[in-house]
Amino acid sequence: MNFWTRLKSDNMAIACIMFLFIVIMAGVMAPIIAPHDPLEMNVINKYAGPTLSYPLGTDHLGRCVLSKLLFGIRTTIIYALIATCITVAIGTVMGMIAGFFRGKVDEVIMRFCDIMLSFPTEVMILAIVGVLGPSLSNVVIANIIAKWAWYTRMIRSVVIQYTDKNYIRFAKVSGCSTGHIMRKHLLPGVTGEVSVLATLDIGSVILNISALSFLGLGVQAPTPEWGMMLNEAKNVMVTHPTQMIAPGVAILIIVAVFNFLGDSLQAALNPKQFHKKGGKWNVFIRRKKFIRP
Repeated sequence: MNFWTRLKSDNMAIACIMFLFIVIMAGVMAPIIAPHDPLEMNVINKYAGPTLSYPLGTDHLGRCVLSKLLFGIRTTIIYALIATCITVAIGTVMGMIAGFFRGKVDEVIMRFCDIMLSFPTEVMILAIVGVLGPSLSNVVIANIIAKWAWYTRMIRSVVIQYTDKNYIRFAKVSGCSTGHIMRKHLLPGVTGEVSVLATLDIGSVILNISALSFLGLGVQAPTPEWGMMLNEAKNVMVTHPTQMIAPGVAILIIVAVFNFLGDSLQAALNPKQFHKKGGKWNVFIRRKKFIRP
């Protein structure tokens, strides 16, 4: 079976893809399906419990929690996808150049990646946001700067494996241009690996955006965002603990779904290697111990 056949036969992968599609569409259509304006305040109705009009209740300013949750999809998930796509694009280009040309080009790119990777990712993101200032766009820029080197190194190792294939050697001997080989032969070969890396990493980007917003360095009020919702709820954590449930559970579920989807993609891409490692549960345990599969 090929990659797509194995992926279609994985019920977990299909369920994760459908769930993410529904969530992203809910974020895109938030102005239509949200029961209220997320910025509409009604202090008299603050901390109201779940009702037909406010399915998840209201916050400290009487704003609809469900509406804020739906609009928060845009800032939390969609911006995480944008940051990951840009990071993957940069890492793919740099990794393919380093792995294909080798020599001095490879040395220069890899030494620069070593410098970038010598700093802890979270510390670098905090430093960049601290210099640029708190905003969502700066959080996205910080994630791109902090993570592109890791993608470059990973993709370079994959490209090196493919450059030794016979069809790549034949393409070189037959006179195909470098651009043609990279576009038609190398890029399709590394797409599967890139998709696995990106899917597994989106969860950490979502956590970074939410964590920085929680600390006041990311999304600024009154823009709806899940980390910002947690920041507002922490002030009343003792008196109204239910305020933290909706954004907290949303972050937990969406990160878990991306992780399980990444495991399914990895299983479909390398089924023999994946099963030798013990299947999805052992991969999940290893990730919890901060050991990459």
